[in-house]
Amino acid sequence: VQLQASGGGFVQAGGSLKLSCAASGRIYSSAVMAWFRQAPGKGRQFVALTRWSRDSTLYADSVKGRFTISRASAENTVYLQMNTLKSEDTAVYYCARGTQWATQANEYNFWGQGTQVTVSS
Repeated sequence: VQLQASGGGFVQAGGSLKLSCAASGRIYSSAVMAWFRQAPGKGRQFVALTRWSRDSTLYADSVKGRFTISRASAENTVYLQMNTLKSEDTAVYYCARGTQWATQANEYNFWGQGTQVTVSS
């Protein structure tokens, strides 16, 4: 499985962006798809996750109510809609695939290349 993240960019605080993560290869129904982010000088931080075959989702407290993770199974794509962006959301965003309902980055074995999101205050 290869993951290709896209959709990052530069936006003013309060604005919105939608990230996409296109997966090549088969994604099993038990797979968990997640978004993480990494700001300069910081570790990789959990953002959101969803199970590929269900509507179950989980969000970090810092993004709850502002970000929405969704999937389009027919397109093999996972999305992250980000609204009301804040300067502290600035980071490189990564999509990942794993098998566990987990918020730790080391539980995920496939990663996309990352897409930069910059929010100006």
